[in-house]
Amino acid sequence: MTLFRLGYVAMSKHVKNASPSKTMSFAQFSKIADREAAIAKLERIAQMNLHNCLRLLRHNAAHNIAFFRLSSKLIPLANHPSLKDWAYMEPLREALKEIKCFLMEHPNVRVDFHPDHFVLLNSTDTSIFKNSIQTLGMHYQLLKGMGIDPAHRCVLHVGGGYDDKEQALEQFVHNWGLVPPRIQKMVILENDDKVFNVRDTLYLCEKLGIPFVFDYHHYLVNHTKEESIQEEWPRIAATWGQSELPVKVHISSPKSEADCRAHAELIDLEMFWDFVGLVKGTVAQIDVMIEAKGKDEALFQLVRDLKAHKQAEWINDSSFIPF
Repeated sequence: MTLFRLGYVAMSKHVKNASPSKTMSFAQFSKIADREAAIAKLERIAQMNLHNCLRLLRHNAAHNIAFFRLSSKLIPLANHPSLKDWAYMEPLREALKEIKCFLMEHPNVRVDFHPDHFVLLNSTDTSIFKNSIQTLGMHYQLLKGMGIDPAHRCVLHVGGGYDDKEQALEQFVHNWGLVPPRIQKMVILENDDKVFNVRDTLYLCEKLGIPFVFDYHHYLVNHTKEESIQEEWPRIAATWGQSELPVKVHISSPKSEADCRAHAELIDLEMFWDFVGLVKGTVAQIDVMIEAKGKDEALFQLVRDLKAHKQAEWINDSSFIPF
């Protein structure tokens, strides 16, 4: 038997005025003549983002949702080169402590991050690589501030193909040796929808000891004829063997045939159930991150569809064991 736990990404369609990603552009920051006042405004925005994050976590708890992706935009301009002197963590300690207390009261809740696409660990550009490490360092500090063990909490894509996929994979291996150990421990890798397929990503995960986040939608639009879930899944699951966290996967559905890579508003029931049928019984637990435009409503609708049309034992409002 496999327990499937459903989660969603960062925002809610049901909790109003609760964006955890409010921001300020550097142009807006620069227009404030008093630099201290400008930084104080950034800090207020970050505190509001963390407050809204806590509101969403409470909303999730009310619906027994124990899996949630935190916004990577909690602290606007955190790594801007003109704000290197801003010690942004200090004014956020109390807001982070509130989230820490919530998570201590709800120990089964799993939260993580998916840093933006500009975090590229296989870049040959020193400045891009350095900025990527700096951004991951911010995520590390946020996790620590929330009392979360940072291990295996940041999902990344392999990076750019740079017109030579094999060389790009080896560049990742080379750069990995330059990544601080605490950041290495935090990273998990996902197959993407254009360049690095399941086997490419498995090569890195198995070679470097990194857990693999399987994205089913990406697999469907980017796989070779030789690849199959039945063959690759045992290797994918095995990459989580040294992690204290359960296997994690991403689920989304194509927006349309013409735009097959874009995410739809909701999750296609049959597509999701096909995946469940392929992997059920292989591991004790799979945490499923729903990457849909509908956010929490996509999760709620998928639950309604599953209860109406599929056979499963429901553990709570968002977790089930398929028959």
